[in-house]
Amino acid sequence: MTVQFSSHVLLPASMTRALGFTLLVLPLLLVGLACQSPDDAGPAAADTTDAIPFTKEGRLTFLQDGDSTVTIDLEIADTDSARERGMMQRTGFPNDRSGMLFPFDEEQPQSFWMANTPVALDIIFADADSQIVNIAKYTTPFSNERYGSDAPAQYVVEVPAGFADSHGLLEGDRIRWRRVE
Repeated sequence: MTVQFSSHVLLPASMTRALGFTLLVLPLLLVGLACQSPDDAGPAAADTTDAIPFTKEGRLTFLQDGDSTVTIDLEIADTDSARERGMMQRTGFPNDRSGMLFPFDEEQPQSFWMANTPVALDIIFADADSQIVNIAKYTTPFSNERYGSDAPAQYVVEVPAGFADSHGLLEGDRIRWRRVE
């Protein structure tokens, strides 16, 4: 059996199907190659390219009965995009004495999730007076579960999982933070 491919050439049906498949797949392959970065050497290279470095922007001290218990270096997520990104695309903090602060313009119920966050965290919620209202401990990486404040909060601090237990942080403790130059 032959199929007329054009007004001048007759091709067998099997060649027509193969040619049609090639014409369908070839553009997809070309688009895929065009989108690949010349620096890509596989998944490991992509991970290092996408990693977001920690930038020390402040210091935060946890206080119990007015006494300092522990002080950490901070990255401050004070824009909508920084708050949305949070710890996504990061494998952790530079050390166990660092964290991320989310200061909000208003005190209100806050809710965080871990959908694209590859590391377990303790999430600490503090009110406008800097008093800790609750702590979500050992959050689950890549989870869609929402971790919320039990009361209105104006500040949220993310630290490595286990930090709150290691340093004896409790509801009612306070935070004090400042930016650094």
